[in-house]
This record gives sequence, C-alpha cells and structure tokens, in this order.
Amino acid sequence: GDAVGVLAGAERGRIMGEGANMARRLANRAANDVSPVVLADEARAIAERHGLSIDVIEPERAAALGMGMFLAVGRGSDNPPRMIVMRSGGEGEKDALGRHLALIGKGVCFDSGGISIKPADRMEEMKMDKTGACTVIAAIATVARLAPGTPLLAVAPAVENMPGPHSTRPGDIVTAMNGKTVDITNTDAEGRLILGDAMTYAEHLGATHLV
Repeated sequence: GDAVGVLAGAERGRIMGEGANMARRLANRAANDVSPVVLADEARAIAERHGLSIDVIEPERAAALGMGMFLAVGRGSDNPPRMIVMRSGGEGEKDALGRHLALIGKGVCFDSGGISIKPADRMEEMKMDKTGACTVIAAIATVARLAPGTPLLAVAPAVENMPGPHSTRPGDIVTAMNGKTVDITNTDAEGRLILGDAMTYAEHLGATHLV
C-alpha cells in the first residue's frame, strides 16, 4: 500500500486533533483563570510558537479606532477587554483563490448577561462563551502547522460581560466602528456587538471573506 500517504494522513490528523484539543483546553478553563488579558497572553504564546504575527488592541486604542460596540460590552468588568488579531502570511495578501480570509470568534470569557442578567441556573457554563475565540486562535495555529504562510486572519474580541457601575444599560446608544449607531435594548446580546466591530476591523485589515 501507499505507506507514505497513510503516514502523511495520520500526521495531518494528529495535527488537527492537537488543534481541537488546544481549543478545548482553553475554552474549558474557568473565568477566574482566563480573563481577556490572559486569553490575549495565551494567543501571543501560540503566535510565537507558530511564527504568526499578533496584535492585541487595548481599550485606549480600541476607542481611538471607534470600536464602540466592543467597548460597550467590556465596560462593566474590572477585567479589561482585548481585541486579539493574529495573522498568517503577508498583510492583505491573497490566497490561490484571490481571497483574504478572516476567521472571527466570540471571546466572552464570562457572560453574566450584564445588566440584563441571566438566570442563575447553569450560569457556570458561561465560562464557555469564549469558545469561538479559542477555536479561531487554535485554527490559525493549526493552519500554520499544516500550510505555513497561508494568508489568513484570526480576530478574537475578548471581553467579560458583567454588571457593574460602568456597565452599559439597556437603552444605551453606542456607535459601532462602521459608524452606525446601535440601541442596546438587552445587554445579553453581547456577542453580536463584539463580533460586529471585529468584522469591521477585519475588513479594515483587508479581509475579503469572513467566517
């Protein structure tokens, strides 16, 4: 038989399995262990290990960039938000199909619902609301192992959604990065807010296709 092909397939499977495990291990970690800052630190270590570029946007720069939706969600927590941006390949570089693909994942390190607080039942599962971010971070690392240099972006907006003195209130109006004003009628709709600014930023970085 084709021993070389079988070995190559097994190695590819092993790398993909390790990527899935990386995402799972990060996602499973508790909210008092993985804050947005810690998630950004983990992403930086992963980027360095796999030769990826990384940029971590802190609140001051996010405000200057106009990321009003992203910042609105993170305001209530003492754990400040981070917009994590990882890149494989050159800035704006196109792949063989002429695309600059961005993978975007939701990084809510804990989702209490904010002022629109969730029921207590099973709220402990909300440490898992960062799984999308963990997935795209692991995915770009896996691509770097399987096909180094592939043009790809991973954007992971990381926040903790908590009730607090600075929390966004239902009925507050914020301005998104794309200039649209948004009436936040329920603060537990946090995912679409952070993902909206992440998608706009990915386009700003040259993405032609978003997942």
